[in-house]
Amino acid sequence: MSTFARRLLPLLLAGMLLVPLAGTVAAEESGPTADQAMLLQFGSDLVKLTNSKRSSVGLVALRADPTLMQIARDRANVMAATQTMSHTEPDGTKVWDRINAAGMTCYAAGEIIAWNHYPVEYTAAEAIAAWWASPGHRAIMVSTGYNYVGFGAGMSADGKFYFAGVFAKLPDHTAPWSGFRRAYKQTISATHKRVTVRWKGNDTRLQVLTAGLRYFEVKWRRVGGDWHSWGTTTATSHRVRWHRGVTYEVWVRSRDKVGLWGAWHVKRITP
Repeated sequence: MSTFARRLLPLLLAGMLLVPLAGTVAAEESGPTADQAMLLQFGSDLVKLTNSKRSSVGLVALRADPTLMQIARDRANVMAATQTMSHTEPDGTKVWDRINAAGMTCYAAGEIIAWNHYPVEYTAAEAIAAWWASPGHRAIMVSTGYNYVGFGAGMSADGKFYFAGVFAKLPDHTAPWSGFRRAYKQTISATHKRVTVRWKGNDTRLQVLTAGLRYFEVKWRRVGGDWHSWGTTTATSHRVRWHRGVTYEVWVRSRDKVGLWGAWHVKRITP
């Protein structure tokens, strides 16, 4: 337990956004200063610590969304600049207004905020600890209705740290994954082997609204040669007859049911 006096003052979320919206948020234009880099790290740390808490109660990790991260940073920076802890900014803007302005399709959203002036090494962890100890904030952190999150931090002129966490239920925009299993080889002649190429993959699991895997795309070639396609398939293996001592490349990627493609993965096989 830290010996520093607790000065964290979280506020309870006032409501949830329940209407669909749609857009983008502008990226930061210049490289971060040392303080900015520290605050960006706080945001990343808060995502990791929140997901650690969720994992401890058997929930799926929330995916960090770049737009939500920017919105959370903007919210934290406004609070730091005005030294005001509030879900409503001085001009009346709320987090849902920022989500709307970003053009995001969003089915539900929630926000948690806090401030403290702990030393840097305690700051993010103490914010999480205080939220976790508050039933209202903890309910948002462990909600099964959100799948994406963004956290941001800002620092006031007098050195206080302000934090905002934005939780949202968004359409699945996380790509699926794929990879290879061990290939099986069987000698069938002095010049050839029968090779069973095996792969795996799935859509990345979200707490809610996971789109699901649609199919794989698989192609192969003799290294340096022309490409051949095994097309799109829901199968996870293919048997071929290849020359012994020749190296082949097999590439696989997956696509989910909303049309997102995962990255290509490659495996080299020498029968």
